[in-house]
Amino acid sequence: MSQGRSIRVLVVDDSLVMRSLLRLVLGTEPRITVAGSASNGESALRAIDEVHPDLVLMDIEMPGLDGLEALRRIRVLNRRLPVIMCSTLTRRGASVTIEALALGASDYVTKPEGASTREEALQQLAAQLVPKVLALTAYAVAEPPSVASKPLPVVQSLPRQTGYAPPKVVVLGISTGGPAALDQVLPALPADFPLPILLVQHMPKFFTRLLAERLNQRCKLSVSETIEGEPVIPGHIYIAPGDHHMEVVTGPYSSNRVPILRITQGPPENHCRPSVDVLFRTAVAVYGPSVLGVIMTGMGSDGLAGCHGIRKAGGTILAQDEASSAVWGMPGCVVRAGIADRIISLNGMAVEITRFITNIEAARPRKLAG
Repeated sequence: MSQGRSIRVLVVDDSLVMRSLLRLVLGTEPRITVAGSASNGESALRAIDEVHPDLVLMDIEMPGLDGLEALRRIRVLNRRLPVIMCSTLTRRGASVTIEALALGASDYVTKPEGASTREEALQQLAAQLVPKVLALTAYAVAEPPSVASKPLPVVQSLPRQTGYAPPKVVVLGISTGGPAALDQVLPALPADFPLPILLVQHMPKFFTRLLAERLNQRCKLSVSETIEGEPVIPGHIYIAPGDHHMEVVTGPYSSNRVPILRITQGPPENHCRPSVDVLFRTAVAVYGPSVLGVIMTGMGSDGLAGCHGIRKAGGTILAQDEASSAVWGMPGCVVRAGIADRIISLNGMAVEITRFITNIEAARPRKLAG
């Protein structure tokens, strides 16, 4: 593909009105072209062969072959083709969307709700959809060299404090492509994993609770959406609730000096709530150098400032590699800043996290080649 050409999107929805709305939204970005449209899963599969899109934008609930079954068939034929699902901001919509994301959907957008005018609905959709289309197709249309084939543009990072402290907590930040990645990493952790895992996944309300419920069924460790004031205990995975920051605190807010989790609705950071930076920053304030930070697939730069804080305090940072990330935004920023101790594929992430926790000598950070 030649650099700078239009991004070709296939729009799949059984509603003519919704297809028209999506076409208008995508038309607001000159780099995007609607290459075709389809009204159900069967016609979508045929259209993929005919128009060769860079990305598929697909409704979930359609007559005949629905979005979930169409997604399953797309993933058999093409593992890497980005697919964004259109969802509703309801418990039912969230439940089906979580399933779609676990099946390999790249991301989702929620259909406009509460918009008083067509123009407002267009603005709501455009704010969600256009950045995701651009991010998910950036490598498809530009074909940049991979990290493995070129030197990393390392920036001088903040100095690390001397010494090395064994980790006491794992903090994990993830966004676009996250549910499918978590579905692979977290169930692979052993039942005797000795530390708490605090996790921020960028998602709205309803979605995070259902994500936690699904992971709890699949993981050897207990997984739950965080509630205000609960203690941080080993062997448990805590997921920040949608539209709320998750903070780690001690002192007058906790009992017996056991850190607890606070749920707040402070201002968004990096346009995100929950924010990875909020979690990482407060974890460092409580655990100091004993933080193992993990930054995985996601759009934007949320988590970069938090990783700088972990690094400065003497903690350790693992970053997902470019090849296995749906979008190498969040981990890419950390790697380019020169503060990732190791860059790891999705397949190796659970093994490497466990190795850091259970074999401290083998897990001592190695300096990246620069």
